[in-house]
Amino acid sequence: MTDLFSRLKFRTKINLGLTLIVAFTSLIITIFVIRMSSDALIEQSRKRGEVLAGNLALRAENPLLSVDLLNLGSMVNELKKADDEIVYAFIMDDRNRVLANTFSDGFPVQLKDANQGADNEINVVTIDTGKNRIFDFSAPIFLSDKKLGTVRIGLSRTGIHAVVQNLVFAIMALTGAVILLAVVISTQFARQLTFRLGSLQKHAEDIVTTHLGPSLRKEECKTITLVDRFKQAITHAPKGDEIQELTATFDHMGMSLACHIEDLQITEADLTRQKELLKTIINVSPDFVSLLGPQLTYLAVNKTYAEHLGHTEEEVIGLTDNDLYPPETATARMEEARMVLETGRTVNKETREPETEESPARWFHTIRVPVHGQSNNIIGVLSTAREITELKGYQAQLIQSQKMESIGKLAGGVAHEINTPLGIILGYAQLLQDDFKPEDQISKDLEIIEKQARVCRKIVADLLGFSRQNESEKITMCFNNSILEVVQLVSHTFKLEQVEISTELDDRFPIIHGDPEKLKQVWLNLLSNALEAIDEKGRIHISTQLDTDSMTITAIFADSGYGVDPKNINAIFDPFYSTKPVGKGTGLGLSVSFGIIKDHGGTIKAASPLPRTLRRKLDISENAGPGTLFEVTLPLDDLSEE
Repeated sequence: MTDLFSRLKFRTKINLGLTLIVAFTSLIITIFVIRMSSDALIEQSRKRGEVLAGNLALRAENPLLSVDLLNLGSMVNELKKADDEIVYAFIMDDRNRVLANTFSDGFPVQLKDANQGADNEINVVTIDTGKNRIFDFSAPIFLSDKKLGTVRIGLSRTGIHAVVQNLVFAIMALTGAVILLAVVISTQFARQLTFRLGSLQKHAEDIVTTHLGPSLRKEECKTITLVDRFKQAITHAPKGDEIQELTATFDHMGMSLACHIEDLQITEADLTRQKELLKTIINVSPDFVSLLGPQLTYLAVNKTYAEHLGHTEEEVIGLTDNDLYPPETATARMEEARMVLETGRTVNKETREPETEESPARWFHTIRVPVHGQSNNIIGVLSTAREITELKGYQAQLIQSQKMESIGKLAGGVAHEINTPLGIILGYAQLLQDDFKPEDQISKDLEIIEKQARVCRKIVADLLGFSRQNESEKITMCFNNSILEVVQLVSHTFKLEQVEISTELDDRFPIIHGDPEKLKQVWLNLLSNALEAIDEKGRIHISTQLDTDSMTITAIFADSGYGVDPKNINAIFDPFYSTKPVGKGTGLGLSVSFGIIKDHGGTIKAASPLPRTLRRKLDISENAGPGTLFEVTLPLDDLSEE
């Protein structure tokens, strides 16, 4: 039976199911309606009988007192004629003697005892005659609390049963009509539903046979394709309704989707692994890498760039340059990115970030390229920026070295050319002074010529020293001792100028291979410049530090003078460049020092103002000048390494 039901079509199942539901519902409703209608009609009949019996008892009071039997008989006969449902009516006196009745064939004596009645109210009993069931109403007749007799009325229930039977027929007819209407409606509904189920099944079959295609698993592809397995499953599937067929189709679709989902998961895992690998490669890059969207918001940044901005990668995503840079810088960067989006041109340039309180000025080599979508439209801008501050420094040092070398060659040639006539001028000036008395004006003029000629000779000597064309004799020497000798030489003079010199020398006594006199000249030049940069009371601090890893010794000269303008810091080693007033310097002191240190294979560089940590360490007051720091680094001798 179950197998037969399962083989029925879905439309037949819907019709059968709805018919059974409507029939069962109609049966339940019919039972309740019949029961309720029957109870209501019976109650109504009882109330009507009580009213008729009560009325007849009231009307029979006077005739009963006067024993007017004719009138009593007339009353019961009229009552029976007035209502077809009244089977009988009779009146008894207080001794239960029948005074008037409606029976034509004689009064049935057993009827008197069928309803004994109540003393003060109407009593109702049901009498079954075998052919009919009758409501028997007994109503007492009172006069001044004295019972005169009893009125009895018999009311047939045949009418009630006829009404209930008609109601049952009406409900059954209505139920049949409803069932017929339900069958029609369910047929239309089932037709639409099965049509859609059929369409859904067809689309599912199309998806399996076309879009999902054969299984992506290689081992399954070698044996049987997914389409063949699907067709085989559909062909050999047990017959059933459309729902079962659709279920079978979706089962095979689920199997196909499971294969594809597994392949997609494998592909997703590969993509995730590649994405993590690419992210790792980008994050370890020192370059600043970022991707901007069409709205110029950051879609992706690498870890290096996020740390440069002072945020995490997640915090930068969704922000714009306006949120991360000063207004002027942000406007320039956004205009540049917008130009790439609109024109598709690549930007390749060097940019400079201005100096801030937290960091010095930095140079970057920036490249911006457009990112194209599938339709070849520009969907973003990929930017990379590599810091080239150190490279810029090397370029500046190379240019400075080349410039100094060219100037040195020129200065050496000029010095040699001037040295000979200058010696002649100085010699003749000294010889001429012997021909005149010291108090003569000519002698005084010759002294001036001699003095200025000696100044020129010193300048020529400095030029020769700068050009390194004079030979230097290098020996093994103690680096610290050369500095201490110069400090002892100038300490008295500096005290008179209220300038304190403090030293902090490395106690490992570094040994270098150099020219002591020329290095003393460098220290003396640096100390002289520091003294001239301090207006009143000030301080000069000298420290040395040995670095055994790089095999170098570094000397740092720091002063509390008025410092050097940062924009001119790279020009102070140029020949004839001086910040001193006219007549107080030749501008060759630092140039000569630069040449001497370079000749020793070392480096010299300057910085201004002093770092804050150094100012706090030296306890330099805030009222003092910004100060200048010179750092001289020389290679160690082999003895120091030992």
